[in-house]
Amino acid sequence: MLRTVQFLILSVVLSVAMIHHAGWVVAAGESAYFEDDSLETLFTGGVLTEGAAAAPDGTIYFSDITFTRTAGMQAGHIMKYDPKTGEVSVYRSPSGMSNGIKFDARGNMIVAEGADFGGRRVTRTDMKTGKSVIIGNFYNGRQFNAPNDISIDLKGRIYFSDPRYVGHEPMEQGVMAVYRIDPDGSIHQIITDAGKPNGVCVSPDQKTLYVVSNDNGNFDIFQFSQDLPFHKGRMALLAYDLSPEGTATFRKTLVDYYPQDGPDGLVVDAEGNLYVAVRDQTRPGIYVYSPEGKELDYLRTPDLPTNVGFGRGKESKTLYITSGDKLQRVRTKKAGYHLPSQ
Repeated sequence: MLRTVQFLILSVVLSVAMIHHAGWVVAAGESAYFEDDSLETLFTGGVLTEGAAAAPDGTIYFSDITFTRTAGMQAGHIMKYDPKTGEVSVYRSPSGMSNGIKFDARGNMIVAEGADFGGRRVTRTDMKTGKSVIIGNFYNGRQFNAPNDISIDLKGRIYFSDPRYVGHEPMEQGVMAVYRIDPDGSIHQIITDAGKPNGVCVSPDQKTLYVVSNDNGNFDIFQFSQDLPFHKGRMALLAYDLSPEGTATFRKTLVDYYPQDGPDGLVVDAEGNLYVAVRDQTRPGIYVYSPEGKELDYLRTPDLPTNVGFGRGKESKTLYITSGDKLQRVRTKKAGYHLPSQ
């Protein structure tokens, strides 16, 4: 009898030790993707942080989306974090309600500016001079809905999503789509069947464009009381075949999250694995997927995450996470993917 009891206790202990992430059983501390589950908070006190991205010098830039109806008509901020000093400061304010941020191969900052008194455009900033130019604000003579997230390929083509989650401005585009800006300045609507596109990411081999659909069922979260029901649309991580010419054709749904909320932003590591910020209230966090959509790892976050971005240089195995009002980071075992510098 004693042996039986001891065996049962030992079994329970081992079972607890083996449950590293809900839904997956791996030995505790043996994650292949995260050094540990410790999230370090670097900044707090924002309204909604978004779009963490590393500049060529290693500085981390991120957006603070200051919804005008809740934050006293602030018009958004771009913040910067210096990994060397640990200091966080305001880089640009107002930001045009910046959301997604990326850096091109020349080190220019590319920013998706949303609605709610924002720019509803895509801009490029020369980080040496600080001067910015508008590289996309109209398609077919009509202004964008609310540019959200950005990815850039090896040919310098910029891909961005154009949904709408908040804003009083009229929606002029007939569909929430994904667009491509070519180096010659021309703008092309390349995806119209993603639902409500949010996060976008080009794979390291340049053959896949990953697109998140996060369709919450309305176009302005502040126009309605929180107890009103809405019919959610597609909540999914999608894969599109990306041609050498920059066109995209739907290939498959990698992960279907419905009826829970789906992801927001995502990035890839140097091996092509996806790190996805998933806003499922029952299991919020950073999910690691293979290119085929198999869940490889999971890191729980205390808040609903919005986006992720890898550091550079000595910080290339650091994943920066925007979540709630915070900027956080976690150490990874894989280096992040970045465009080669030109």
